[in-house]
Amino acid sequence: MLIVLSIGGSILAKDLDPERFREYAEVLKKLSQEHKVVIVTGGGVAARRYIDAARQLGANESVCDFVGIDVTRLNAQLLIAALGNSAYPEPPGTYREAELALASGKIVVMGGVIPGQTTDAVSAILAEYLNANLLVIATAVDGVYSEDPNKNPAATKFDTMTPEELISVVMSTEMKAGSKSPVDPLAAKIIQRCGMKTIVLDGGNSENIANVVLQENVKSGPVDGVPIGTHILR
Repeated sequence: MLIVLSIGGSILAKDLDPERFREYAEVLKKLSQEHKVVIVTGGGVAARRYIDAARQLGANESVCDFVGIDVTRLNAQLLIAALGNSAYPEPPGTYREAELALASGKIVVMGGVIPGQTTDAVSAILAEYLNANLLVIATAVDGVYSEDPNKNPAATKFDTMTPEELISVVMSTEMKAGSKSPVDPLAAKIIQRCGMKTIVLDGGNSENIANVVLQENVKSGPVDGVPIGTHILR
């Protein structure tokens, strides 16, 4: 199975803790023993801080996007370092380069690609381009909600939803560099377009990623009887 995994920078690079990168690297190494794995890393708080500084200095949104992309690639480099020889040594800069890197048999780790695309959108496009079997979006929340649960504790969590429902929920997201959303509008549109099997989950616990892949393998429903994240129905 070919898995494309989007890991938010807010969970992977939180406080730039090396142990966090090692923890995810160990899970990814285990997955790579049975599956092909491509990871797209986000920028997180560091990217937003750099973007805010660039914006205050007068940079336009495209320049701010490039600043954020550079940070995502730094996070990719750190994860590559944690993976060691298990990883392709450089973050691909394009979808084509990612395809070529995947042929090496190594775990491929990359960041952003071009302005106007969040790393979730990059992950969705990459999953479509590579004909992946599964797209996993690991975020700082445990799935997709009807509203931001941090702002409205009464927000409803979706255990399953259609691509059309996903688009409806996320279309209010502001498309600026550094915007925050469990899935951005472009990613949602790509998921709808290609019918990609997608799961949005809480990436704060790296084992959630391993569990969801196990769930997909055995096709036996939620692991331990507990739904993992939000499943986007095809």
